[in-house]
Parts: sequence; structure tokens; C-alpha cells
Amino acid sequence: MTPADRAAERFRGVHGRAPFGVWSAPGRVNLIGEHTDYNDGFVLPFALPHRVAVAASPRTDGRITAITVGDDGVPQRAQPVPVAELTPGRVTGWAAYVYGVAWALRDAGYPTAADLVITGDVPTGAGLSSSHALQCAVALALLGLADVTPAPDPTAALAAAGSRDSSQAVSNASHEPLASSGPSLDQVARWVQRSENEFVGAPTGLLDQTASLRCVVGHALFLDVRSGAAEHIPFDAPVLVIDTRVRHALADSAYGDRRRGCERAAALLGVPSLREVDTGVDLGRLPEDLRPLVRHVVTENERVLATVAALRAGTDIGEPLTASHASLRDDYRVSCRELDVAVEAALGAGALGARMTGGGFGGSAIAVVPPAVDEAVRAAVRAAFAERSLTAPRLFAAAPSAGAGRDH
Repeated sequence: MTPADRAAERFRGVHGRAPFGVWSAPGRVNLIGEHTDYNDGFVLPFALPHRVAVAASPRTDGRITAITVGDDGVPQRAQPVPVAELTPGRVTGWAAYVYGVAWALRDAGYPTAADLVITGDVPTGAGLSSSHALQCAVALALLGLADVTPAPDPTAALAAAGSRDSSQAVSNASHEPLASSGPSLDQVARWVQRSENEFVGAPTGLLDQTASLRCVVGHALFLDVRSGAAEHIPFDAPVLVIDTRVRHALADSAYGDRRRGCERAAALLGVPSLREVDTGVDLGRLPEDLRPLVRHVVTENERVLATVAALRAGTDIGEPLTASHASLRDDYRVSCRELDVAVEAALGAGALGARMTGGGFGGSAIAVVPPAVDEAVRAAVRAAFAERSLTAPRLFAAAPSAGAGRDH
């Protein structure tokens, strides 16, 4: 049974009636381009087959209710709140991610009262963007109840047509929604970002929301965050996800410290963002603690471009992925022991490239693993964790999957 089917079933069990509809959104793997999104740089994510689903029906009393049902089948109920009374700080915990979206949409002109029942299979705390999958699904559900459908993504049509021409990349930053439709997916992503930044209190960028909303099957999404230009790059390399089971939280101070450090460095260099900086920058102009942050962002943008070029040419992408991990570990300092063990073990057993993915401080690593060495890599990773008395990791293959949408 899919998460969408489970959500509909749970909704009927809780409310005694079928939902008006079910919407779902995927988690994501960021192939490369870490901590570049809030620096206006380049990113290259793809959607996972794992999804969060929201079954929803409208209410007439102005309130929003939310129930989430985990693997144990036990529902967790959030306190019903009038949509008109939602303010940052009023709701905490998992419900803040749900009600924050309702708050952002209300301020955007969509004050939707609703009953929501949520299920999913995106691993939480694994750096695979389960929170953004939740928020994007909630956003589409609330918009759907208001009879609003986001405008189609023109870059998805290019991907469906099999285009590999980078000249056809489309800027959605100024894209006007179709007259017969609603806001663009980019606008929905910005509303979701606002809900997490201002309501939840996590200083995230736009990577995860955009990936969850705009990715398509069989492709990675090459996104220029500064301009909004996007291209769907065909991608079919075998990727192994290694969930270290070390849980992280992007609201933690370390993530915010990195972001504030980048903003401070850009100000000292006299540029709007670190996207404007190239490898020729004189890092000696900066305080010592900011130099490695800038070095990572500048070189990571170059690695994204190198990876895209390799995918277009059909050549190996392993080298930039592995170099990305070294930079995240040594310069940005967001790795951890378990992530390093996973990467080293995968590479030692024959992976073509490996790196941590996501914000860091735990979560998951990914490895490009040829089928011939898949079992060897899995065995080596498990053995490396066992030898160090670390919690056994969760391993699974990841294939580029569909973005968010309506299921029922």
C-alpha cells in the first residue's frame, strides 16, 4: 500500500468519511551542491521514491487539524487551531511544520481550513528532506482544497521530450503562472521556505522544497538558485543511500552558524552572495574562520558544474562527488564520524564516488555503486559500522522519481 493509499485509509478511520483528496511529495537526495542554495549557487538534487502523503478535506469552522500516523499505526494529534490565529511560536514540534504552511498560505491569500491526515515513508532525520516533503504535500493539499493548482513546470515538459540541450533551460524566477492555473511551483517553494524559516525557525534555503516540487522521473534537477534557471538532466547512475541513523535538526545552531558565516563573508567581500565569488578571490582579506566556508562554496559550485558536464557527456561523476565530501568534512566542517566511515568504506569496496548528502551533522551518505560491486559495498559499509560499534546503517537504492502532486 502506498503512502497515499494509507493516508486515505487512515483519514476514513479517523473521520468516518473519505477525504476530498490526497496529495504527496517526495524526499530528495542532493547528488551534489551542498550548502550552496542559500549562497545563490548551483544544486543538483533528484527526488526519491519515498513520499509523504496528506489526505485532506475542507472545514467550515476556520480551523485546521492535523493527525500524523507513523509506522506503529499510532496517531499523533495536533491541537486544532483557527487558521486566522496562527502565529510563529504558537505551535511547536512536528505540528509547526504543518501549521506553518497554513500560516504562510494564509498570508499569501489562501486561508484554508482543513482536516489533514499524514502518513509517509521518507526516513526522518536522515538528511533526505522528510520535513520538506511534508510541507510541500501540505501546501499542495491546502491549495487543492482552495481549488488552486500550481502552474505546470515548463522544464518538466522539456524533460519529457528528452531534451539534453542546456540552452533550453528555463528561468522560472520571472515565470508568470498560466491564466487558467495558480501560482508557479517556484512560488509555492518560497512559501514553504518562509514557513520553515519564520514559523519553524530553521534557516533553510530553497533546494529541498524546489526538488520535492519540481523533480521528474529519471532526471536530476540542475538549478541555478540565483536566477531560477533550471534544467532536468537525464540521470540513471546506480546510487546507494547510506542512512547512518545519526539524526540531525537543521534548526540546530551549527547550521545557522555556517549560514551566518557565509553572509558575513559576502558582506566583507562586498558582494550580495558568495555566488559572486570565484576561485581567484583573495581569502586573506577575510578572518581566518570564514576562509574555509568561502572556499567550500566556491569549489562546490564548480563541482556541480563539473558533475553536470560529466552527466551530459556520459562520463564518470565519482571524482567531484568524493571531492565534495572532503570539502564538507574539512572546510565546511559539517560531517561526522559515521558519515566519514560510510564514505571511506564505500570507496574502499569499489564505489566510484561517495559523499555525505544534506545539511550534515548526521543523516545520510550516498555512493555511486556499479551493480557488480553493490553487494560488496553494502557488506563493507555494514562491517565498518559493526567494527566501530556504531548503530547499523540503513541501506537502500535510490532512483530519480516523480515530484509532488495529487494522488487521489
